[in-house]
Amino acid sequence: MTEITQSPISFKLKVVHVLRLVVAAVGRFFFSIYYGNPTEKLPPITDDILKQPAVEVARKIRTKEITSVEVLETCIRRIKDVNSILNCFVEDRFELALKEAKAADELIRSGTSSEDKIQKEKPLLGVPFTTKDCIGVKDLHQTAGVVMRKDKICEEDADVIRLLREKGAIIIGLTCVPELCMWWETHNHIHGRTKNPYNTTRIVGGSSGGEGCLQAAAGSCFGIGSDIGGSIRMPAFFNGVFGHKPSRYTVSNHGQYPIPQTELLNSFLGVGPMTRHAVDLKPILEIIAGDKKTELNLDKPVEVDKLKVFYQTSSEAPLTDDVDPDIRKAMAKVVEYLKLKHKIEAKEVKIERLKKSMALWFANMKTDVPFGSHIMKNHSTFGIIVEIFKNIIGCSGNTLIALFTALFDKGGVEFGGPKYNRYLKVREDLETKFKDMLGDDGVFLYPTHPTPAPYHNEPLLKAMNFSYTAIINCLGLPATHIPLGLSRDGLPIGIQVVANHNNDRLCLAVAEALDKAFGGWKEP
Repeated sequence: MTEITQSPISFKLKVVHVLRLVVAAVGRFFFSIYYGNPTEKLPPITDDILKQPAVEVARKIRTKEITSVEVLETCIRRIKDVNSILNCFVEDRFELALKEAKAADELIRSGTSSEDKIQKEKPLLGVPFTTKDCIGVKDLHQTAGVVMRKDKICEEDADVIRLLREKGAIIIGLTCVPELCMWWETHNHIHGRTKNPYNTTRIVGGSSGGEGCLQAAAGSCFGIGSDIGGSIRMPAFFNGVFGHKPSRYTVSNHGQYPIPQTELLNSFLGVGPMTRHAVDLKPILEIIAGDKKTELNLDKPVEVDKLKVFYQTSSEAPLTDDVDPDIRKAMAKVVEYLKLKHKIEAKEVKIERLKKSMALWFANMKTDVPFGSHIMKNHSTFGIIVEIFKNIIGCSGNTLIALFTALFDKGGVEFGGPKYNRYLKVREDLETKFKDMLGDDGVFLYPTHPTPAPYHNEPLLKAMNFSYTAIINCLGLPATHIPLGLSRDGLPIGIQVVANHNNDRLCLAVAEALDKAFGGWKEP
């Protein structure tokens, strides 16, 4: 395999890593004092329909056990009950959605289509869903959390939204994202900061943070997120729900902002479902994959007993936290469960190249379009520095992390240069290693994130912790986050399961098995 040349900086990295851990530990101490114990509690879920899988809600609507209007009104009440606490929902289309729900109910009552025909042609008829504020919904804003885009109105639905609406689902609104969807805490200067439903002093992740939060709080029947470095799986992890990043190129990115600048970035970005129940993932994926669904063979049965299972409990990557003991225990329980229930002897592996996860992701994300050009007019180095000072005194429309990202983007690997090309080769070699290991019947269990949800702003001290998800985007592999209960502090934990290209069904089968075994989503 091609090697990245080693240099004396390796020792410096170790020193920096130790110093970062010390700073993070001191920071955690002060954050814990500043935030104290959370005082805001969510009202309990009073309507059982919000606790049921979306496919079950769809069945009850088409069999007239409940109406689409009733389901929608229940979701609207729930959103209003929780949003003042969580700040996860940013724009609604309630009136239009109610008209669409009434039309769905009228179609069912008319008897012009049988239940079987409705199930085949419009399997999600009347089911309300939400998406993040970077995936286009006709006549709604598409800001991606960027102040320069605060007045941007979408003229058409993104492909995924169109496909879901064609199958009867009803889009009811948008959820919050970090600025330009490029950070793993959800906060922007248009809509503010989103809070974790299990503990409001903690983050919800990003960039599909508002969506993960709303799903955990049961505000809609399912959600749609997007993921270029973990933006579905991290919010799913922090909020205790399921989230699936599909295989590359299987779900259209058309209608997503920011637009991938290169074909390589387009292969990293995946639009996928976020749900409270694993059983909803496959039918939603089948719809949003459109014509590509045949490549996924989602109807092909998966015998979990016959899967090869590999696992790794830590990347040991520099500048990332150690994996929390509760997450390690959860991984061990999964391995033990697979042995006892499915007679699978999971094999522990140590893939050394995963130590380079962040270097690979940053290098492969590089383009010739400056990051700063997406968020500010004057994106020169001087202009960014001026904006940072304006931010410090509260006069900037940009978040501090977005400005630092724009400044950081000025350096690093040169796009198209020799070092950039070497990193591309290392990425290709690592992808080959995974393909050879997994084949068509293997899955890889790996932490989604090394720690449960940190305090607000604490990710600034743990910036590289998203390495566990980011590297999977580089490889274009499908991955599903699976919730596995709560930590000792009452925060969601879990792991991700990864499969070979177009073997999404293996991830989803494992997710359904572990959902049944470990209980999946827990009401906040």
